[in-house]
Amino acid sequence: MSEALAELGAKLRDARPQMVTGYSVAFGELTVTAMADTIPDLLDYLRSEPNCRFSTLIDITAVDHPERVKRFDVVYHLLSMYKNHRIRLKVAVGEDEMLPSAVGVHPAANWFEREIFDMFGILFSGHPDLRRILTDYGFRGHPLRKDFPTTGYVEVRYDEAQKRVVYEPVKLVQDYRQFDFMSPWEGAHYILPGDQKAAK
Repeated sequence: MSEALAELGAKLRDARPQMVTGYSVAFGELTVTAMADTIPDLLDYLRSEPNCRFSTLIDITAVDHPERVKRFDVVYHLLSMYKNHRIRLKVAVGEDEMLPSAVGVHPAANWFEREIFDMFGILFSGHPDLRRILTDYGFRGHPLRKDFPTTGYVEVRYDEAQKRVVYEPVKLVQDYRQFDFMSPWEGAHYILPGDQKAAK
């Protein structure tokens, strides 16, 4: 299986050298690195090429690497039910760069790209309706960026007196909380089932 995936990666690199910059096979999956501006053309090629036929877009996600110049990796997961292969396309994108939308090739990319925009702040040029999908319209920031505070910026609660949802600044102060425990059970003053066996 790994040999077939490596062969496919080499064929893609040779057939589309202006799009594919490299490939690797790990854990039984092929990962292809690609140029950001050629993603729609590469996806179209992978879908229509008889030796590939990656017709199903499973998912699009992103990974934040704040220490890099090209901060984000946008990752496309594709499936070929005809060849029984999976492929992962990886594209490096800078914080101030836009990525071409894949909606024209795979309509399923619509909500995936909206989620990436909402969670990471990555913009997709040519997207038909790029707006937040998981957070509120007035939400500040992008929650899956690694520099986003774990507590967020605001708390949301229903106020019984005002009979409406209220947004307030976060009051939880993290500086005074201590997370010294080596395991979630240390510091507990009770015996859990099985603890008596460990003490023997």
